[in-house]
Amino acid sequence: MPKTIALVAHDQKKDQMIAWVKANEAALAGREIYGTGTTGGRINAETGLSVTCLKSGPLGGDAQIGAMIAEDKLDALVFFIDPLSALPHDVDVKSLLRLAILYDVLLAVNEASATAMLARTS
Repeated sequence: MPKTIALVAHDQKKDQMIAWVKANEAALAGREIYGTGTTGGRINAETGLSVTCLKSGPLGGDAQIGAMIAEDKLDALVFFIDPLSALPHDVDVKSLLRLAILYDVLLAVNEASATAMLARTS
């Protein structure tokens, strides 16, 4: 079971992330949770979970999570990606995904895969 998990969502996916977290709050409880700026702040404000907030993605949050992966400090990454929006920090997103794949970290990029990951690891 992953003990440390990062939750990240692009702007157009933040509401979906909050809804998913609320629906899975019991399964997420007891885990050490990290989140990028706004996503983590909203989870803290809108759920009963405690999230350690990093910088926002474009300001270095994606890189901070990538460093956690490279340093073996993160067990899982849930990243709700918006495939329909152009992102100025797309290079950072690709780097984060590359690190998750390279270091064989559990990775979910949409609600279906995140729910399956939690079901498998709870």
